[in-house]
Amino acid sequence: MNNFALPFSFTLPTKIVYGPKCIASLIDELKLNDGERPIIITDKGVSNAGILDKITALLKQNNINYIVYDGVEPNPKDVNVEDGAKAAREFGADSIIAIGGGSPIDCAKSVGVLIAHNGDKIKEYEGKTAATKPLPLLITIPTTSGTGSELTFSSVITDTENNYKMTVKSQYTAAKVAICDPELTLSLPAHITASTGMDALTHAIEAYTATCAEPISDALALYATELIYNSLVTAVNDGSNLEARSAMLLGSMLAGIAFSHSDVASVHCIAESLGGVYDLPHGVCNAIFLPHVMEYNMEYSVERYARLAKAMGLNFNSESEGAKKAVEAVKKLTVDVNLPLFSSLNVNTDDFEKIAEMSVKNISTESNPRPMTKKDYLIVIKNAYGHK
Repeated sequence: MNNFALPFSFTLPTKIVYGPKCIASLIDELKLNDGERPIIITDKGVSNAGILDKITALLKQNNINYIVYDGVEPNPKDVNVEDGAKAAREFGADSIIAIGGGSPIDCAKSVGVLIAHNGDKIKEYEGKTAATKPLPLLITIPTTSGTGSELTFSSVITDTENNYKMTVKSQYTAAKVAICDPELTLSLPAHITASTGMDALTHAIEAYTATCAEPISDALALYATELIYNSLVTAVNDGSNLEARSAMLLGSMLAGIAFSHSDVASVHCIAESLGGVYDLPHGVCNAIFLPHVMEYNMEYSVERYARLAKAMGLNFNSESEGAKKAVEAVKKLTVDVNLPLFSSLNVNTDDFEKIAEMSVKNISTESNPRPMTKKDYLIVIKNAYGHK
């Protein structure tokens, strides 16, 4: 599938500051953007790891008043967003600093949406058109290499009333500045490194094979695939390896930009549905379904999967061989980084129908290279469950 003759537009509204120790630039970025009373949005994991202390020390040294909201849960909930917005309003925050993985960053974006629109419920801003106003200054500081949320237009939030993940997406929901310091990922535990890394790889692969892929997102997705595939095992097994951590963070960033300008597809549709019902780690869900969706898409994506295989550094003699090797390489990678099998997650098989129904309704189903019905989703889910 060549797309270089098709029209596209590309916007990157976020300034990227990248490199070891670049966290020191936070104060300059606040001052440049008139941020004087930030709310820090994070989670207990970041607080307990000591990373939050590094940020607050910088703020204290520069006499910047701030407040911390660290109530963000994994798979952030609508109530987390609403509580964060309440805290920001009571403090009179003029800016938001998001520190952590995708959960705090997605929560922070949605907090910004509520503040910008003077809204109460984030559910009111679900979809691609409801958020129509610029956010307060948002500075994102990732501590994982997975979601790419520090650079994306999307915020994925769990609707606790209906137990599903909704997406708030708009040109306005991207951060103003992303400060990406790989040293902040050095303390990330191996199992989180593995799951978030597979999330990033899924972003790259789905962005590259989505029906709405474009030339710039293609280039970013291919390089992201190369970086992530060739660095993840080292990052998992040797967390202090700064080179591997840097490659993972850069790969995650590039994959995030790629899918923001392309899309994710059916892997994420299932992962978000399953995660919404069972509150499971998003990266683990993506890792489970990625090779099975790739197999389903195979006949529609042979050329692109072969290019992905080349980016991974695999050797092959034909496009069909390369495409198959790409799928097998992804399967092996999930084993090499010790991620769990679907059948070990205590998911009730009676819920498969519900998960398939939720998946087919996801807004990214239309971006999958091969059309998928509820029946198709159910087949993929069952195949993944029976995989050994």
